[in-house]
Amino acid sequence: MAERTVLIGSTHGLHARPAKLFTKAAAAVGAPVTLQKGDGKPVNAASILGVISLGINHGDSVTLNTEADNAESVLDSLAELLLTDHDA
Repeated sequence: MAERTVLIGSTHGLHARPAKLFTKAAAAVGAPVTLQKGDGKPVNAASILGVISLGINHGDSVTLNTEADNAESVLDSLAELLLTDHDA
């Protein structure tokens, strides 16, 4: 399993619009991806309700996990979405 921890770049956190972009990309992976905030429970990264329920704010640290065959490139692309300020 590959894991990556990143800080949220969007000024207003992972609200509806950036969460939609992220969950669509996670769903397109074709393998399970989880997202976890701090010590909380991991959620399915392809679930917009799960992602929004985490209440992720700007600067929060989150951890991505996947067992995809191309895990490192998957994590690179998903991390880039989380690092980008979609509110700029």
